Amino acid sequence: MFPILNFPQAPLSNIFADLAVGLKAGLTVITPNRRLAIALKREFDECQAARGIAAWHAADILPFSTFIERLYEEAFYSGQAPELPVLLTPAQEQILWEDAIRRSDTGGDLLAIGAAARLAREAWQLANAWQLVPLLKNFSLNEDCKAFQDWSQCYEKTTRRAQQIDRTRLCDLVSELCEYAVVSKPKRLACYGFDIVTPQQAALLIKLEKAGCEVMRVKPQLQLRSGNAGRVVCDNSDDEIRRAAVWARARIEADGTARIGVVVPEFSKYRSAITRIFSSVMEPDVQQSLPGTARRMLPFNVSLGMALSAYPLVSAAFLILDLSGREMEFAHVSLLLRSPFLDGAESEMVARAQLDAQLRKRAEPMITLERLLLLIERDEGEANCPILVQRLAALAEFRKAALSRLQTPSAWARVVSEALRIAGFPGERVLDSSEYQILEKWHEVLADFATLGSVVSRMGYSDGVSRLRRMAAETQFQPRTPDVPIQILGVLEAAGMGFDYLWVMGLSNDIWPLQPSPSPFLPIELQRAASLPRGSAVASMELAQRFTDAWLSSADEIILSHSRHGDDHDTRELAPSPMIANIAVRELVLPVYASHRDLIHNAGRLERITDDKAPAIDLALTGMNSDVSGGTAVIRDHAACPFRALAMHRFGAESMRTPHTGLDAMERGTLVHHVLAQVWNELKTKSRLDTISDDSLESLLMHAADKAIARVQRERPDTLLGRFAEIERRRLVRLARAWLDEEKARGGYTVIAIEDKRSIDIGGLRLSTCLDRVDEFGDGRRIIIDYKTRAPSVNAMLGARPEEPQLPLYLVAAEPAAVAVAFAQVKMGDTRFAALVRDSDVLPGVKMLPESRLGNRYRSWEELVGAWRTDLTRIAISFSSGDAQVDPREFPHTCRNCDLRSICRIDERMETLFTGQEDEE
Repeated sequence: MFPILNFPQAPLSNIFADLAVGLKAGLTVITPNRRLAIALKREFDECQAARGIAAWHAADILPFSTFIERLYEEAFYSGQAPELPVLLTPAQEQILWEDAIRRSDTGGDLLAIGAAARLAREAWQLANAWQLVPLLKNFSLNEDCKAFQDWSQCYEKTTRRAQQIDRTRLCDLVSELCEYAVVSKPKRLACYGFDIVTPQQAALLIKLEKAGCEVMRVKPQLQLRSGNAGRVVCDNSDDEIRRAAVWARARIEADGTARIGVVVPEFSKYRSAITRIFSSVMEPDVQQSLPGTARRMLPFNVSLGMALSAYPLVSAAFLILDLSGREMEFAHVSLLLRSPFLDGAESEMVARAQLDAQLRKRAEPMITLERLLLLIERDEGEANCPILVQRLAALAEFRKAALSRLQTPSAWARVVSEALRIAGFPGERVLDSSEYQILEKWHEVLADFATLGSVVSRMGYSDGVSRLRRMAAETQFQPRTPDVPIQILGVLEAAGMGFDYLWVMGLSNDIWPLQPSPSPFLPIELQRAASLPRGSAVASMELAQRFTDAWLSSADEIILSHSRHGDDHDTRELAPSPMIANIAVRELVLPVYASHRDLIHNAGRLERITDDKAPAIDLALTGMNSDVSGGTAVIRDHAACPFRALAMHRFGAESMRTPHTGLDAMERGTLVHHVLAQVWNELKTKSRLDTISDDSLESLLMHAADKAIARVQRERPDTLLGRFAEIERRRLVRLARAWLDEEKARGGYTVIAIEDKRSIDIGGLRLSTCLDRVDEFGDGRRIIIDYKTRAPSVNAMLGARPEEPQLPLYLVAAEPAAVAVAFAQVKMGDTRFAALVRDSDVLPGVKMLPESRLGNRYRSWEELVGAWRTDLTRIAISFSSGDAQVDPREFPHTCRNCDLRSICRIDERMETLFTGQEDEE
């Protein structure tokens, strides 16, 4: 680590006085980072305003990197300096590094060339900033270091040949240019807040001084403070963040002019939690985050931005571009359909949500734009979402015309802009300030993408979009906000900044000091010898100690906190960092701020009512000819849980389906139903089954399977195609033949009803049903059959709340004279009947009820039928009368696959019940 050599030191007050003179002073102030430059400029402006000055020259305060680029650009555009190389953008650098790696002998063995290129760029930056390149020959190189040496030589030759330079070497170039008078050097240069100066930076400052520039160093005024420090122990990271937020709010409410800093060593890890918790503490009214509501400015600013691609607006842009390509996941199409950043999103909001729910039933997991338009047309989406359909259709036409050929990056940038315009991006709603800034940044990245033509010639559409996505992902962005009193910063960003109040969190012994992070492409011994920050354990310790010492003198009140326990399932006991262990523990007395939930509850009077009764169904008003939707599922669901039946069959609650590959169990079962229905429509009798030849039966089964597959294909045309359809056809034929062999063991019968749709009445409730099959024997006795492709149990038909009430319901309300109900288990390798029968000769191997193991429960068939009639009538009347208790038949088994748990709140109810029981005990 390098101090700022022997340059003279100047107090900040003198610097501000010289800046106040204006341009005549010829003074430029540089800082190590942008945030410190902004803070120092704001402090200067406050000083000028405090002096009563109404207008003044803007202070020339800027980050070191920006200062370097300004000197380069002045020389580049002056036309009087030697021919200068063109400055590469970060994206151009990345491509050149990837090309260098790809052309090397080791590149073919790498699975992630892009990631390797990013690490190589970081190593290149370190090697140049710390002037390590000439020293590499003095150290033994491992395989990784040798590979990097080859890559860097190739990269350097490529850029030299093309007259290009990267930002890493720009400082060296500017140092050479200092000899030329055409480079506009400042008369005086003040270095503010530099805790670390690299050899490369030091060399430039020395060159500037030799060229006649007066270089000085300025110590931040924070070093003059004597802070009152205390250590706070918290339970975990969430508790630590919440305490810091409450502390910051209390301090800002006590002093509205105070400047508060919150420093987080592992900022990127906790950014989301920090934003969420600070927002809830500072502004508990969640209404501010709802669409269409004005957003109030929160009093804190999170310095660490997110990847540009993570913002919803940019994510929507990439969804449009992906849909314009070949195919994409339906889950992403679903997001796009409901995105607010498409034309018509506001006016067609409800219709698009309904369309999305319908598309989920037939769409495949992967979908193309053309297939999406066909599905929308089938669901009459054009009538309900005309703007969406018009935009997508235009995008499909544009796709055919513009996306099939190789083009330059600049041409692709125009294509991307046009594709987004055609899709109606960024929507009809007026963007708020943050969204508008994100859109501007997106345009900057797209313009940057257009400049890639200097390092790559032509590319295809998918490669271009992939490159653009990587550029957006590597672009960290934070929308600008007005000056706010609370700054949440990372360790490096906070360096040199002063506050009235400072809270530093996350200082447990496993986090602070930060673990060493040496570059894998530079010799470890070299990094240690050069004392690279975080290049070794010693360097990390020294750096952390310097930061810790600076914190202890950077505010009037300093809180250093750490967690007692790890996050989530980490049960370790954590100790404080040894760097703060000697600081006395302080017990903070913090105010209690109500949450949004508390505000709602405190604002009203709590009234407890029993809300388990919906309005009864007015059968006289609906008429006996009007069926309740849902069929026998109404009885099944009400038996399982009255609330479930109410929500699904009266309120229309429906689970959102997830598109799946191939056929699920329900669809496979439907195919079996269709095949057997076709077969028995042709055979009709047992005698016909016995006499049909094997070839004729095979032909019949093949024909039935083809018709069943065609029926499913009409609903999901992309599912059963080609080889998959042939495999499914053979499976259906084998399964149907196996079942028919089971049927041959029975006596003579005639199939008198197949998929027979009927309206039945039970307890005054009229339901639409569909009987899979009804057989009649020669003596007039009948049996009701329901096909199952899983292993059913007759016990599911029994009890006051039967799990499978379909067959009993068919018998009681549709076929009261039937002498048996049977599940036909059509399962390969285990075909059989699971039945309840009155007579012993109805099905082979099935005992009559009195002789079965259920004989001690029901003494006769008539008693069983009577019990069914009583129970099913009671269930139907309960449903019709509006009974809606959250009363699962068997918790948690009944609720395991229920999609209504978030509505009925069964988990919270049971938790409260169990908690109450424990309290009583």
